[in-house]
Amino acid sequence: MNKTSMIALALLLISGAYPFFVDSAWLAVGTTFLVFACVAFSQDIILGRAGVFHMGHAMFFGLGAYTTAILNVHFGLPILATWAPAVLVPIFFAFILAAPIIHLRGDYLLVATIGFNIIFIQVLENDVFGLTGGPNGLFGINVISAFGIDFASQTAMYYMAFILLGITLFIMRTLDRSKFGRAMFYINKDEIAAQSMGISVRYYKLYAFMVGAGIAGAAGSMFSVQYSAVSPEAFNVTQSIMFFTIVLVGGSASLPGVLIGTFVMFVLPEVFREFATARYLVFGLAMILTMILRPRGIWPVQFGNIPKFLKKDVK
Repeated sequence: MNKTSMIALALLLISGAYPFFVDSAWLAVGTTFLVFACVAFSQDIILGRAGVFHMGHAMFFGLGAYTTAILNVHFGLPILATWAPAVLVPIFFAFILAAPIIHLRGDYLLVATIGFNIIFIQVLENDVFGLTGGPNGLFGINVISAFGIDFASQTAMYYMAFILLGITLFIMRTLDRSKFGRAMFYINKDEIAAQSMGISVRYYKLYAFMVGAGIAGAAGSMFSVQYSAVSPEAFNVTQSIMFFTIVLVGGSASLPGVLIGTFVMFVLPEVFREFATARYLVFGLAMILTMILRPRGIWPVQFGNIPKFLKKDVK
């Protein structure tokens, strides 16, 4: 067993035992960390792998959360029946919204995605069709039920989120080792060269948007059930900036990096909560120093040489 596998196994064991050693408050923090890690990984598919400057990812997170909330609160669907729509609705909107702007690059695309996020929040706050609950959001979302059993405890929610993170990591690894992963590697390295090799840059970037949106939607559904409520402020541009920053601080296209970034940006502020808003000054300075001293992130992916999973196709 190599060093990476040993670290992964240790983290798996620690994560599995975590609920037995913490109180309910820190269990809720742990559950939210797992959910946010899923969203950060979905952001990484778009930003870290496809190289698309996308800063409206909280919109897809919110679409999944509100889909579950609306279907459960207004239409009485059980939570399990809302999971598929919570994934498909963000995918649909990712295709509709990204298709016309996917040709844009850098700052232009970033500004466009911020605009989408702002419009999304306005739609929620104005209670379009009387479904979103306005600025106060929706409350009274049911717990997950299966085979007559209600999974209402914080521990049950933690392990549900843990399973979702495991599925997300499996998807990430599968994508990395597939034709999609190889195409994304070349597009990220040199988009013009990739296009000259016959790789459809537009197709793969749009595909990355849709996959990332679907995973974010699944995480949003889990988030809405965890807190039994949703509100617009949980999915605003500030949240999008946080997910964007997690990927950059941790390390783009790096699985350990994204996990570390999520820990730094979400868990550490909770540890220093007693320092109130002053803690954000410290973390702001820490992010600046990280970008200066570690411009590729805390745990960067090993770009430069051809990755091992690509070498098998090189003759």
